[in-house]
Amino acid sequence: MVKADLVNKAARAAGVTKTQAAIAIEALFNSIKDSLLRGERIELRGFGVFEVKAKKTGIGRNPKTGDEMPIPAGKAIRFKPGKEIRIL
Repeated sequence: MVKADLVNKAARAAGVTKTQAAIAIEALFNSIKDSLLRGERIELRGFGVFEVKAKKTGIGRNPKTGDEMPIPAGKAIRFKPGKEIRIL
């Protein structure tokens, strides 16, 4: 599913135009993105939790030469699905 499919389904479900649904979905995505950039945790009951996790520094290897390379610390977005959508 791509964003256009999501817009079409939302428009049908809410009984609004595709333009209105697209604006609402874009606003939702922007709100989620802005919150994650601030490092906030987003909990959507019945769906799941988005959170920013710190990644540790490490040592990797260059696959061509086998030389060790430092991997810098960073941040990653993690999603934990809620019980209702958990498959396994």
